[in-house]
Amino acid sequence: MYPMIDPALADAGLGDAEDDDFDDAVEAPDSQLPDHRYLDRELSWLAFNQRVLELAEDPSLPELERANFLAIFASNLDEFFMVRVAGLKRRIMTGLAVPTNIGRSPVDALADISREAHALQLRHADAWTKLVRPALADSGIEITEWSDLTDDERSALSDYFGAQVFPVLMPLAVDPAHPFPYISGLSLNLAIRIRNARTGRQEFARLKVPPMLPRFVEVPSTGEIKRFLRLEELIANHLGDLFPGMEVLDHHAFRLTRNEDVEIEEDESENLIQALEAELLRRRFGPPIRLEITDDMDEVTMDLLVRELDITDQEVYRLPGPLDLRGLFDLSRIDRPDLRYPPHLPTTAVAFQPTGSNTRADIFKAIRKSDVLVHHPYESFTTSVQAFLEQAARDPHVLAIKQTLYRTSGDSPVVQALIDAAEAGKQVLALVEVKARFDEANNIVWARKLEKAGVHVVYGLVGLKTHCKLALVIREEEGKLQHYSHVGTGNYNPKTSRIYEDFGLFTADAQVGKDLTRLFNELSGYAIEKKFKRLLVAPLHLRKGLVRLIDAERRIAESGKPAHIRIKVNSMVDEEIIDALYRASAAGVKVDVWVRGICSLRPDLDGISDNITVRSILGRYLEHSRIFTFENDGDPQVYIGSADMMHRNLDRRVEALVRVTDPAHLKELTAFFDLAMDDRTSSWHLGRDGVWERHAVDADGKPLTDLQDKTMGMIQRRRRARAVR
Repeated sequence: MYPMIDPALADAGLGDAEDDDFDDAVEAPDSQLPDHRYLDRELSWLAFNQRVLELAEDPSLPELERANFLAIFASNLDEFFMVRVAGLKRRIMTGLAVPTNIGRSPVDALADISREAHALQLRHADAWTKLVRPALADSGIEITEWSDLTDDERSALSDYFGAQVFPVLMPLAVDPAHPFPYISGLSLNLAIRIRNARTGRQEFARLKVPPMLPRFVEVPSTGEIKRFLRLEELIANHLGDLFPGMEVLDHHAFRLTRNEDVEIEEDESENLIQALEAELLRRRFGPPIRLEITDDMDEVTMDLLVRELDITDQEVYRLPGPLDLRGLFDLSRIDRPDLRYPPHLPTTAVAFQPTGSNTRADIFKAIRKSDVLVHHPYESFTTSVQAFLEQAARDPHVLAIKQTLYRTSGDSPVVQALIDAAEAGKQVLALVEVKARFDEANNIVWARKLEKAGVHVVYGLVGLKTHCKLALVIREEEGKLQHYSHVGTGNYNPKTSRIYEDFGLFTADAQVGKDLTRLFNELSGYAIEKKFKRLLVAPLHLRKGLVRLIDAERRIAESGKPAHIRIKVNSMVDEEIIDALYRASAAGVKVDVWVRGICSLRPDLDGISDNITVRSILGRYLEHSRIFTFENDGDPQVYIGSADMMHRNLDRRVEALVRVTDPAHLKELTAFFDLAMDDRTSSWHLGRDGVWERHAVDADGKPLTDLQDKTMGMIQRRRRARAVR
């Protein structure tokens, strides 16, 4: 994961890939396939987050990166509760809940989740207190306690408290005149018991730890060792300043997670944006779903919180402090490059490198010459996707630009290029998906800005999220119209492009141009989806198309010829796809599945999935690309695109895969897969009963190959080879 990660981008888990998919499991009756042939998807997601935690526990990784992985784990788990657990609870309450994909009742599923999540949270707390915190201290970064400070240090921190912290604190009393205050989701709070010195009565107060202040306050010192005190501890040692004339009896940290799952009745909504804005406001007041408390909290305080927040025992997580380890993202500001991954600098894709004395490459000329496949973050987003759109905005021969925007960054140069193009008089269509979870507010702001500049903005389709990553530029060349297309696996977001691994295909192929033109017409108008030539498009054709390709591979194996399927996705959940892979495996097809997060497919079914291998790779970058390759008797059919193998991607989203045809690109994607599936590459192997086992060292204890480092090295050598020529 990128070391200087913005917490808002710490989407290592759900954000783009694993939310709102609560459909009934479709376990089609099949006499050849056993019942209950899937792994539980919620527990599989928790197993994914356990893999993130195992990176934090790994002593061979740099110390600040380990702290970062602890923060990512915490952020992921919050999102899992806000979306998955909240969604499950809501469905139980409304009576809409259906058995899970392994036939568990929703109530039992919640109990399973609670058991696993409790165990993981305790392991996470242990990893901080027993592994990462001591390792940081050994490297000269100490997270200290108030009791360990000298008088001078305390005095300096008290001055900081008086100047920077005290003015923004808002203690709230709870008594007959002051009802129990609203506790916002994910806020860190202190529950304080005080005694009125005059009346002798005990009272309760709540204090929110200000989220806008640094979580770790540096202790002033002149030595080499950097020391920090947690903000909540600084506050706790100055409670007397907040409650003058009162005796502070006790204080404990607690934290609440609320339901943040957005629900919009689109069909009844006159204006999608207005409905969404109202829902975002309501989201802050969703019902509680998890209460985290420190393990030293007294029963009186806990009973009060449980009663006032209307929470069950199952939803109380008693943990050794500190709570909310997302705060460890703050440590990224410490200037210690020796405690991070060595820097990786993206290179410019060979095809887009300027020639001769030109400072700027002609992107269109390069794409006309041949298709260009770009691999982020190893190859730069700025000098490929961004340069493509900026050149299109400047170029007087460009007539129109059409683009989908799912997640954009706050200061997006991509959006700016579209604004510049519209202001230059070009036809510009932006399909902004305002329902991109946790990015809705961002996308609304940008959508309004685009409209003001004269861009035709379309807000997705009712009932469908637009998740595909498409850009189309139409340019006049010698009296004819030429189409330049980009189909990607990742969002048009320069920030995430530095930490997410993704592919993008640029092509001037007339067929892809025609396919995209038709698809954009459908998305902006009312045209009905037809078949496409080089694209597979959801919701109508993608699943059918993939099942057809899997079945074709199965028939090749049945005729006695070698057959091979390779799939790389974030999630593998869809029962129809999994069943097709089971049938292919049973017929002798070699199936390699490379999955980042959830995997409901079981590789341990005798006679059914013997030929299926499942791997997962996590590291400094977030594996995010989707690749589908079918050997097809020597005529490989290879696709890349935006779709994960989940119901909602295949049934309720507009997703697009494009077929890659250039032999050099097919070779590159095959080599990438070979490396990932190689036993000498560091990865997790999915084994019996859905247990993931990490393989990071060989028999002699030497580290196995790091796929991401190796890929970066290969791409840099590719660049150098060109430079030598």
